[in-house]
Amino acid sequence: MKFETIKKVTVTEQIMERIAELIMSGELPSGQKLPNERSLAEQFGVTRGRIREALRALALVGLVTIKAGDGTYVTKREQPLPAETITYLFHNELHNLDEIYEARRLIESAIYLSAAKHINAEQIEHLKQMLDSLTVSASDPDFTPETFMQLLDQFDLYAGDNCGNGIYAKLMQTIVYLRRESNIKLLQVPGAVQNSVETRSIMLQALQEGDENKVKDALDLFFTRAKQFYNNILHGAE
Repeated sequence: MKFETIKKVTVTEQIMERIAELIMSGELPSGQKLPNERSLAEQFGVTRGRIREALRALALVGLVTIKAGDGTYVTKREQPLPAETITYLFHNELHNLDEIYEARRLIESAIYLSAAKHINAEQIEHLKQMLDSLTVSASDPDFTPETFMQLLDQFDLYAGDNCGNGIYAKLMQTIVYLRRESNIKLLQVPGAVQNSVETRSIMLQALQEGDENKVKDALDLFFTRAKQFYNNILHGAE
C-alpha cells in the first residue's frame, strides 16, 4: 500500500485560500466590505492575528483593500495597476519576504491550476521556447539575475494570460512586479537559477499532460524549494 505525502498548509494559507475562493467565485463581489477581524476570527475559529496576516497577504496581491479605520473591501480591479501605483500601495510590504512568499503561493498556484484546464498545444509550444531561453540564459557567461528575471516574468505572465481567467492574469501582473526585487536577490543564492529552470520544466510537462494532480505536485515542489531559498536570504546567505 502506498500513502501520499501529507501536504502542509498553514492556517493563514487556509484562510487566504477560502477568502480568495469566495472573491473569485463572485460570492464576495467587487467593492463589498468584509466582516471585521473579530467576526472573521469567530467564523474561522482562529485568532485575530491569523485573520490579520491573511488579509494583509491578500491585500498584497490586490484582492482586497484595507482602509485604515474603516475596514477591508474586495478590491475593484478593472485593469492592471501601473508599477508606480503598486509601489505606492505596497511600499511597506515590498521587502517583507514572508508576505510575498504567501501571496505568491496563493496566486501563482491558482493560475497554474487554471492553466492546466485551458492552455492549448500552441501555447504549450510557446512556453517550451521560453523555457529554452531560460536554459540558455542560465548558462550564459554574461549571465545577470536581472536578465534572467525578465525571462522568468515573461514565462509566468504568458501562463497567466492563457489560464482562462482574466482576473488571474491581472493578478499575475501584480505579483510579478511585487516579487521582482526579492527574486533578484534570490537568484544570487547558489542553486536558485538551476532550480528555477528545473521546476518550470517539471511544471511545463505537467501542463502538457493536462494532469492537475501533477501540476499540484509541481507547485508543491516549486514552493517548497522556493521557501528554502527565501530562508537563505533571511539568514543573510549570499
